[in-house]
Amino acid sequence: MRKVKLSIAIILIGCISAVAQINLGNLENNVTNAVKGNGTKPGLSNEDIVQGLKEALTIGSNNSASNASKVDGYYKHPVIKIPFPPDAQKVEKTARSAGMGSQVDTFVLKMNRAAEDAGKTVAPIFVDAVKNMTITDGVGILRGNNDAATVYLRNNTSDALKIKFKPIIQASIDRVQVMKYWKPLIDNYNRIPFVTKINPDLNEYICNKALDGLFYLVAQEELKIRKDPMAQVTDILKKVFGQ
Repeated sequence: MRKVKLSIAIILIGCISAVAQINLGNLENNVTNAVKGNGTKPGLSNEDIVQGLKEALTIGSNNSASNASKVDGYYKHPVIKIPFPPDAQKVEKTARSAGMGSQVDTFVLKMNRAAEDAGKTVAPIFVDAVKNMTITDGVGILRGNNDAATVYLRNNTSDALKIKFKPIIQASIDRVQVMKYWKPLIDNYNRIPFVTKINPDLNEYICNKALDGLFYLVAQEELKIRKDPMAQVTDILKKVFGQ
């Protein structure tokens, strides 16, 4: 009888030890995954991360370009509206004081219309820029801030995008007749005795402001995809960004 009880006790001790080892093993694996993944979800491969981020930036870029290219996409937006060129503020002030306020307002409208017009063609430029994202880039972006993908896109594509975007902006400037409203303002100002004559590069200015606006919109789209399940519209987005 004592041998039977002893055997049962040994079996129970063995079971308890095994359970403890399993629990400790699970705990060790969880800790290891948390440390190695640094916030990356279990079962998410590096390829998933890159694919998900490329998808997010592609969708975000397309949505941003679509929103920016709508009528008043820039002009009535509280953040990305393009104002009168800062280095020509004296021109605006002088023109308004001379009763040319409506011409100033029309010029500002036309600048924004140029950016909206250019926005119709920018999506493919952004999408092409996304293709070179590496695994290292992707993992860093996923663990980064809510605008990390947008920052990556801007840092790695701004120069190339600007080169491609400037002729598009120039075509839009010509199409919506920005210069028709700019030239009288700048000519009248430059005729004033003793003023320092100025003539800002409107293409450069509108191009920079238009790209600033687009990147702002992309960042907003990225934030939605990261935080809003309704914006995770594909399986890979759900896998990478879903809770």
